[in-house]
Amino acid sequence: MKKGKTVILTALIVVLTAGLTACGGGKKNGTLNLFIWTEYMPDSVIKDFEKETGIKVQMQTYSNNEEMLAKVQGSNPGAYDIVVPSDYMVENMISQGLLQELDKSQLTNIGNLDPAYLNPSYDPESKYSVPYLGGAGVIVYNKKMVDPGADFTNYDELFKPAYKNSIVVLDDFRSIIGITSLSMGYDFNETDESKLGQIKEKMLTLKPNIKSFDSDSPKTLMITEETSVGLMWSGEAALALGENENLDLAFPSKGMYLFLDNLCITKDAKNKENAYKFIDYVLKAEVNKAISTEFPYLNPNKAGVALMDDTYRSNKAICIPPEEIKKGFYVKNIGKTVDLYSEIWAEFTK
Repeated sequence: MKKGKTVILTALIVVLTAGLTACGGGKKNGTLNLFIWTEYMPDSVIKDFEKETGIKVQMQTYSNNEEMLAKVQGSNPGAYDIVVPSDYMVENMISQGLLQELDKSQLTNIGNLDPAYLNPSYDPESKYSVPYLGGAGVIVYNKKMVDPGADFTNYDELFKPAYKNSIVVLDDFRSIIGITSLSMGYDFNETDESKLGQIKEKMLTLKPNIKSFDSDSPKTLMITEETSVGLMWSGEAALALGENENLDLAFPSKGMYLFLDNLCITKDAKNKENAYKFIDYVLKAEVNKAISTEFPYLNPNKAGVALMDDTYRSNKAICIPPEEIKKGFYVKNIGKTVDLYSEIWAEFTK
């Protein structure tokens, strides 16, 4: 009798366990700690990945590369599995031993990438990074709120007193110092101390015009028409143009800040296998399409781009003309000069 009850109870447990598994209540397959830019990974993609794999994604966000680096350096080893550094920061993190070499055999969808974006100067053999999304720092302006003669292909336009307290700019010191330098005919990655002193002085004339520093969602103030001009990421610009018909876009003639963000696995990742699964999932054409639909940045995934519609292809903030890209500048590792940049930025934003 006791044995019979045990058999029945065992059978019941097996049935209940099978039922729970079928309903998503079964054993989980671990976690993944993703550290990524704000508004850069759709919640729908996270949820679909979790549903398909049983892996729980714990996502945290940041607003700039330096913030990300500081948190990785200041956290316990393995706190983050995947990080998404921009071009120059990949090189920086490699030099500090913060990233691990990738086993490409675990990335079955890597062939979906456009070869033009592989083997970049900051990671010559693409050993540590997988290109994710990119773009440029562009200027968006409200045609109804600015003078008809305004020329936003010229960075100097931003410095005019007419725009007092009416500009939203990126909360990004390399961007603001870089465009000020370009406006003066200097290098985007200027390292000459005397020139940087001049750049600082000119930046201070821009400060009264800035209503908000915002790298997370600079499009918001432009859509609501609380600002008349915005220096923002091209993906944000694409969304803004779609929300307010009064907005237009300008590509500065002296060149733009270009960026390419990358999926990387940290050196001490605790969930390395799950990290590979996530990166490979993101590389799927259908998943990549969902990402670009919600966050329309320049996309190095040729298979994903092939699935996009004409609205995506015709948006000039997304498909930036090749001649404009050719004139652009990537942020470079400027060594100890970055400390001087930080001092300039601290004085500018205080």
